[in-house]
Amino acid sequence: MPQPLEPSITVANAPPGHLGLAIAIKSFRLGIGLSQRQLAARMGVPRTYVSKIENKKATPTLSSLERLARALEVTLPQLLTGSEGKVPEGLRALVEDDFVAEILPFVSQLTPTQMSSITAQVREMTTRLQHSS
Repeated sequence: MPQPLEPSITVANAPPGHLGLAIAIKSFRLGIGLSQRQLAARMGVPRTYVSKIENKKATPTLSSLERLARALEVTLPQLLTGSEGKVPEGLRALVEDDFVAEILPFVSQLTPTQMSSITAQVREMTTRLQHSS
């Protein structure tokens, strides 16, 4: 039985943070005509995981965000900002950073300790970018 069409969500007015990310994910998914099951299959995760993310009951890990972006055919900055191409300059600079570009393919293989260390370094880079603007 086909699922009923869900109303379109406007990402431009999405609230910041976890709620905004959930709305962006759902909006991008619906925008390319995927069901939660199809998105989950593209990501290699259970459908319930996608549902939990969209319903703000789970926060995706960095590696899940990377897989989400790939599965939704958007860049990580687009997913995080909920935009179809308007990426804030600070975020663009961070994502284009050589260090971030080098580690992104390996994120899913990191241990929790490594992830914590890298997260701290990325946070520091973000802070430096914000203060230099």
